[in-house]
Amino acid sequence: MTQFDTSLPDAEDLLKTLAQKLKPLLVENTALVGIHSGGVWLMQRLLVLLKDSVAANAIEHGTLDVSFYRDDYAQRGLKAENRPSQIPFDVENKHIILIDDVFYTGRTTRAAMNELFDYGRPASITLVALVNRGGRELPIAPQIVAAEIPLDAEQHLQLIQLTDGKLDLELINK
Repeated sequence: MTQFDTSLPDAEDLLKTLAQKLKPLLVENTALVGIHSGGVWLMQRLLVLLKDSVAANAIEHGTLDVSFYRDDYAQRGLKAENRPSQIPFDVENKHIILIDDVFYTGRTTRAAMNELFDYGRPASITLVALVNRGGRELPIAPQIVAAEIPLDAEQHLQLIQLTDGKLDLELINK
């Protein structure tokens, strides 16, 4: 087993970095879509941080719960906090910015893209992740990340929302 340095950056600082990187992509005919749960938390915070660009370009937003679209649904089952997806705009020919918290294997992203295509055919999909932890299994990768944090397969990185609404990263060793 390779042991990586696992000192974690501040999630709030990473959020600000992500907002700076995302701002140039906020143009007309673009929508933000957060993947439950961490991607939705990020999207909600990004909407506030980027409110001027969001308003100026009429950026729409929605949420996805990809539980039923995962290829490992039979093993994982349905999470207790399952929420319905909400895409209140026409996806057809829209530039979608898909937001996730921690990118790992690519399977969540694949499931999210499958679900998005059930709503229509977007013009493009850009994947944004707070952290890329390494371990990709599919030919999918985020175009924008705030941090690259290589982890062992036995380690689990999780974004948590604190009671005051702030975000934090938690590392769990399996």
